[in-house]
Amino acid sequence: MKLKAFITAACLGAAIAAAGTAPAFSETLRVMRGTSSGALKVPMNRAVVVESDTPFAELSVANPAIADISTLSDRTIYVLGKAPGRTSLTLLGPDGRLITNVEVQVTPDIAEFKERLRQILPGEKIEVRTANDGVVLSGTVSSTARLDRALDLARRYAPDRVSNLMTVGGNQQVMLKVRFAEMQRSVRKKLSGSLGISGSVANGDVGVRGGTQTLAGNTALTTALGGSTPATNLNSGALLLGLNAGAVRLGVLLEALESKGIVRTLAEPNLTALSGQEAKFLAGGEYPVPVSQTNGAVSVEYKPFGITLNFTPRVVDGDIINLTLNASVSSIDLSSGFTGNGFTIGAFKRRETETTVEMRDGQSFAIAGLLQDDFKDVNGQVPWLGDIPVLGALFRSAEYERNQSELVIIITPYLVSPTRGEALALPTDRVRPPTENELFLRGNVAGKKKRPRGAAAEVAKQDFSGSYGYVLD
Repeated sequence: MKLKAFITAACLGAAIAAAGTAPAFSETLRVMRGTSSGALKVPMNRAVVVESDTPFAELSVANPAIADISTLSDRTIYVLGKAPGRTSLTLLGPDGRLITNVEVQVTPDIAEFKERLRQILPGEKIEVRTANDGVVLSGTVSSTARLDRALDLARRYAPDRVSNLMTVGGNQQVMLKVRFAEMQRSVRKKLSGSLGISGSVANGDVGVRGGTQTLAGNTALTTALGGSTPATNLNSGALLLGLNAGAVRLGVLLEALESKGIVRTLAEPNLTALSGQEAKFLAGGEYPVPVSQTNGAVSVEYKPFGITLNFTPRVVDGDIINLTLNASVSSIDLSSGFTGNGFTIGAFKRRETETTVEMRDGQSFAIAGLLQDDFKDVNGQVPWLGDIPVLGALFRSAEYERNQSELVIIITPYLVSPTRGEALALPTDRVRPPTENELFLRGNVAGKKKRPRGAAAEVAKQDFSGSYGYVLD
């Protein structure tokens, strides 16, 4: 009796050493003649014990690569799970007759996986199940980042055998507000002078013309000698002096230009998209551009211009939003276009940015900024004559030009959820088409303002009237 107990303990120790881990007697299957109490589920790299009511004489397993067996007695079997899958365990009696076939299902060890999942992602309602030879994850997680962490951890226990049935809760729709603000300032000043003398002295003709002629030209100076302001003068200011001394005529033309300009550009496109999905926005148009073909024909391609916004939001964790965006503002610039073959093609003035940023709900980033300051100062003169004191100013031309530009692009993402349509107000809610009485008798181009009710009424109370805008008073 002691020898039998010693042999049984030795076989059990050998099986434990082969498994490389302590046995988990998590399931004991009762086997009766001709049937079993149920299928046998064995975690991978763990073992269970099978007990038989009938003594057996021979054991066999259909696929030893899935499960390994060893006998502890003529009624007890030690089953070790080696690889995920299904196989059959056959028991034969002393007379060679079949006792039963036991279905053995080896599954990934999810007990440790569940424990690690609770440690790494506490509070997440994730359910873990086994299916065939893989792991199935279901439930609701709070963010995409936590979903990815759960999947990465599951792949450590069941590589290439993880089924994801989880859903992401919370707000997963992002509204992006983009503000383009640009200011352009320009200052330009020019000053030029011309001097002309014509007539006859001592029966000889005298003719002298001098000056930088940068702005006026010979035609303008000839007109000045005639006593009239040059018609070809392009300047904002011109001073003409004429003097006759006998048969000699003297003309002095001073031309000056000063111009100042300021341009303000502002655009605020807003766009909403689902987390992980790309959204596109274009407010503008398409400009036709002729394109020459190989056979000499000319085709037309349309190039978009205006306010363009493409972005892909990703709600990373909680209210943290990752944004990949491309934003631009473009306009047609005819001054830098191309003229040829009887037609003119305008160029495009474009301000564009493409970047990836990460921020929280409601926070803002200035993703692009440009300070540009162009300065040009040119001084031209007639050689030698321009160096004469006082009178040399008539033979010099000075030009000063400075252009300044400031551009900033600010983005602000918001986590949003849909609401009832009655809570939204439109610009058309504040304006009503006039009746015939209001239009023809009173001269009103718009009727009385509507008075929306509910949440939209608070927005409609804002005053959008002014000397210009879409509501005119």
